[in-house]
Amino acid sequence: MFCPYGNLRQQRREDKFMSNNTHSTLIGYLLWLFGFTGAHRFYYGKQISGIIWFFTLGLLGIGWLIDLFLIPGMDRAADQKYAVGKYDYTVAWILLTFLGVFGVHRFYLGKLGTGLLYLLTFGCFGIGYVYDFLTLNGQVDEKNRG
Repeated sequence: MFCPYGNLRQQRREDKFMSNNTHSTLIGYLLWLFGFTGAHRFYYGKQISGIIWFFTLGLLGIGWLIDLFLIPGMDRAADQKYAVGKYDYTVAWILLTFLGVFGVHRFYLGKLGTGLLYLLTFGCFGIGYVYDFLTLNGQVDEKNRG
């Protein structure tokens, strides 16, 4: 039997999925070029494997090559896990990567106190900078949900 609302429900599910695009596949692939450092894994919220990739150079390059095919799945998982909102994950990651020791990503997230602290201490002497690589997705998610 034909149900005229079936296609509408499917379209709403697809619209909901498409509207929750928190991470960019293109950025994931660009970070994959430096994947032996685990950059793309940190971007998609996979901190533990990001650390493993960092210390083993992408599992001696083998895991790095396999990730070329896994990035679309990592992107979908990140899109489902993290909330869309006022703050863009990609912008926050770019600011952290290139200006993180100056706290620019923290200013972007409205964290003026810690942004100023990072600015005066070069990312709390690098320790805060590394901490933010492990927690930035959660920080942006918290701000977007709040």
